[in-house]
Amino acid sequence: MLKPDILMLGPIPIIASALEAHFEVHRLWEAADKADFIAGCKDKIRGIVTFGGTRTDAALIDSLPKLEIIGNFGVGYDTVDARYAATKGLVVTNTPDVLTEEVADTALGLILMTVREFGAAERHVRDGKWLKGPYPLSRGTLRGKRVGIVGYGRIGKAIATRLKAFGVSISYHNRRPAADADVHYVDTLVGLARQVDVLVSVLPGGAATRHIFNAEVFAALGPEGIFINVGRGSVVDEAALVAALKAGRLYSAGLDVYETEPCLPSELAAFGRVVLLPHVGSASQHTRGAMGQLVVDNLVNWFVRGAPLTPVTETPWPR
Repeated sequence: MLKPDILMLGPIPIIASALEAHFEVHRLWEAADKADFIAGCKDKIRGIVTFGGTRTDAALIDSLPKLEIIGNFGVGYDTVDARYAATKGLVVTNTPDVLTEEVADTALGLILMTVREFGAAERHVRDGKWLKGPYPLSRGTLRGKRVGIVGYGRIGKAIATRLKAFGVSISYHNRRPAADADVHYVDTLVGLARQVDVLVSVLPGGAATRHIFNAEVFAALGPEGIFINVGRGSVVDEAALVAALKAGRLYSAGLDVYETEPCLPSELAAFGRVVLLPHVGSASQHTRGAMGQLVVDNLVNWFVRGAPLTPVTETPWPR
């Protein structure tokens, strides 16, 4: 039997061999002229493999008349126009669950590093400053602190589970209360920021959440407040974040994601207490392998059994 043709928008080495075992893979990123490349294979392509660094928009979807399914490597799929895909009868899949625990671990690591200034303390040792004196006592502690989680889905709940072991107070904000939540719900983002010491974002990207963490939110969080982001960089007004840190209206931040990765405001690196990670929330071999396998399994299940395993909200299955 002929293998279904798949258009891979960018390199994902961890799944390359698995895809090739099941599909005829067309590597768009290797083409000198991408438009010409697509024109040459458009009548064969039945599936797309994409990820956060590439965009699957209406124009690309329209250029592939035989397209049936779009497999997204990652739980966030804001770079895929899933609503438009739905109008064309397509299925979009992502990779939920398999990265939940890893990202929750990353959030907890950022909280601890930022609250206790562990990143700055580690640099104190590496720079030889310990020979001249101890690192100053950290102003921050988790003792008696209140943590707010914005985006109380799978990952938000996994973060809450970890935080309960530290004995902190936990609240959350969603568009609506979660049916199975056992922590306090706050109906506005600003209201939550006013009530907590540490504010954690697990929000997805997209127009609805763009720059939702703005000057008003940071002012509500206050001069002793700490902001953590393991969701999407686009949810943060980075200019407002930098301004709040500069003016002392916010104590610190721990970030794994940025609006225009890998670029970020140079001012962020100048704040010694701020912790910056290079989008490594799910970046272990174990978890990325599980994510990649789920991308492949979704595609195989679609072409063999006619059903996706993890369709996104906009393209539910059964239809």
